[in-house]
Amino acid sequence: MNDTIATVGRRKCAVARVFLRKGSGKITVNGVDMAEYLKSETLLLDAKKPFAALEEAGSGYDLKINVCGGGLSGQAGAIRLGIARALTELDAENRAVLKKAGLLTRDAREVERKKYGQAGARKRFQFSKR
Repeated sequence: MNDTIATVGRRKCAVARVFLRKGSGKITVNGVDMAEYLKSETLLLDAKKPFAALEEAGSGYDLKINVCGGGLSGQAGAIRLGIARALTELDAENRAVLKKAGLLTRDAREVERKKYGQAGARKRFQFSKR
């Protein structure tokens, strides 16, 4: 039997595949340590929110995360959702706590496309009367 839990998290254009298994508490993202990959302390805290909500440092589990697409902010959000889903699969009692903290909701906001005849999605070119 395979003791690895695999889940997927998404945010904006980023997709994170999270693999959780028993271990020493090491978290790697694309083969690099998570703190080194995300660079910013804010993004690191955001990605680790599911562990903070459950009041455990994830010390008993190794996380191997493959993430692609989007920028670092979207990738951190995708990682957060993937970790939350993995912890829910690990123990069903975690679901209520994570749901209450809003960590199991997929943030569906996407970038609005630019329209023709305009400077951006909503911004117009400057109007000239003459």
